[in-house]
Amino acid sequence: MKRIAFLGLGRMGAGMAARLLATGHSVTVYNRTPARADPLVRAGATLARTAREACDDADAVIAMTADDESSRAMWLGADGALAATLPPRAFAIECTTVSHAWALELGRLAGQRGLRYLDCPVTGLPQAAADGQLTLLVGADAADLAAARPLLETLATRIVHFGAVGTGTAYKLVINLMGAVQIASAAEGLALAERAGLDAAVVVAAIATSQAASPQVVRNTGRMIAGDFTRDVTFTPVLRLKDVDYALRLADELVIGAPFGAVAREAFQRLLDLGAADQHESRIIEVARRTVAD
Repeated sequence: MKRIAFLGLGRMGAGMAARLLATGHSVTVYNRTPARADPLVRAGATLARTAREACDDADAVIAMTADDESSRAMWLGADGALAATLPPRAFAIECTTVSHAWALELGRLAGQRGLRYLDCPVTGLPQAAADGQLTLLVGADAADLAAARPLLETLATRIVHFGAVGTGTAYKLVINLMGAVQIASAAEGLALAERAGLDAAVVVAAIATSQAASPQVVRNTGRMIAGDFTRDVTFTPVLRLKDVDYALRLADELVIGAPFGAVAREAFQRLLDLGAADQHESRIIEVARRTVAD
């Protein structure tokens, strides 16, 4: 049994923390909205008042929040994780999809504290998090990953090591940028098919077995024609736009153009302008359906 501090109990974090409890770990949790921890406390977790309190004497700290701002709030400051009394060589594991620059900075700060840092963004839906079936995208020293692997394997069926600290985050930004382009282009194509008089259900079924199919396209086009944007929300436009912004920021740093990503960013921004920030990202079909005059 390891003593785990888990910071952030959103859709993914709550499932991951529950999985750690189910596999026998001692888990202390912290969330800015304490009530979200109630089911975990009933399952045996300890609720802390601050991130620092959650992390005192923990063998590993795992954070799963929304963005750079929330990640910084968890790790930094007088009540942050890095202010806690942590054992030498404890693990600091950031599973949030953050900017590449912040992943590197956090790695440096954790290293100064003598911690073993892994940038470890995840792929998978909330149910996969609860079932321990995520894919972990890791940037870390190889020896640190080897030492952390038994813990990580309770959360994932696949662990991909991309290289040094920051590389896991770089890959996650790449793949989420590609996902944004795929979803936006799928919405555009489906809207065009509808305007041409094609049966949308037949089109979606055909796409699923076509060369244009991908898990993103298949999953989202089905929800597009169902108009199912508020139930079982697994990924929101505001999070997609955040990831695209971080990816385009990385592209700027590396002096490479990303014109398709820029178009996708504009499409998701228009979706936010429609008031859909916390709905399912497949609602982007409504952006694609608008006429030129709109």
